[in-house]
Amino acid sequence: MILAGKRLLITGVITKDSIAFAVAERAQREGATVLLTSFGRVRRMTERAAARLPQTVDVLELDVNSDADLEALTGELRERWGGVDGVLHAIAYAPEDALGGRFMTAPSKSAVEAFQTSAFSLKALAAATAPLMASGSSIVGMDFDATVAWPIYDWMGVAKAALESVSRYLARDLGPRGIRVNLISAGPLGTVAARGIPGFQQLADAWQLQAPLGWDTADCGPVADAVCFLLSDYARAITGEIVHVDGGFHAIGAPIATPVPSP
Repeated sequence: MILAGKRLLITGVITKDSIAFAVAERAQREGATVLLTSFGRVRRMTERAAARLPQTVDVLELDVNSDADLEALTGELRERWGGVDGVLHAIAYAPEDALGGRFMTAPSKSAVEAFQTSAFSLKALAAATAPLMASGSSIVGMDFDATVAWPIYDWMGVAKAALESVSRYLARDLGPRGIRVNLISAGPLGTVAARGIPGFQQLADAWQLQAPLGWDTADCGPVADAVCFLLSDYARAITGEIVHVDGGFHAIGAPIATPVPSP
């Protein structure tokens, strides 16, 4: 049990299909004690999902864009546990007018909102939890490869590029305290959030064709396993890294059409 005795804060659980739910489930089976976060109307959905985990889990209120919620989170974790060993940042959002081929028409307000919720929030969450972390602790964020421009992803893709940069700066600043910061760049998975992206099926179809190991958009297990590895002491010398869990898609160039033989 690679997470035995670890106290983990996991954000981003909406339903049992969420990547974060798979992480929470696997983390519990690996010996961790888990708390979830949610807020607003989504909280009831999170609580229903939490009831399906192997062990009882409380859900703490957290709007990651709220300074008051972040301050309250620090106090709640200090009172409950006295410290935190690991955090999963699985938070991302972009307004509809910043996705689906609307890159050139998206207003600045929507781009800023995508950045704040999807990238700056990693720093905000780290700042709220790092005071409770000892050497050997770990922060892991969920990414989608931002080295290229994707169809339909638009300003969320820009926000993910910012997330990757934020994670490196956090690794720089928190490393001297023994706190690791890494990202998982996952292939497309059929979560509630992903299905809300216009044209999501285009990305899913591309993975089916190009990933050398294949890719199952309904299976969050491989991603959850990798997150648990990065949260564990087995990854104690890894920081500032982006680990691709995508069936190898990122390593392969653009697909080449199969030539049609001459008659």
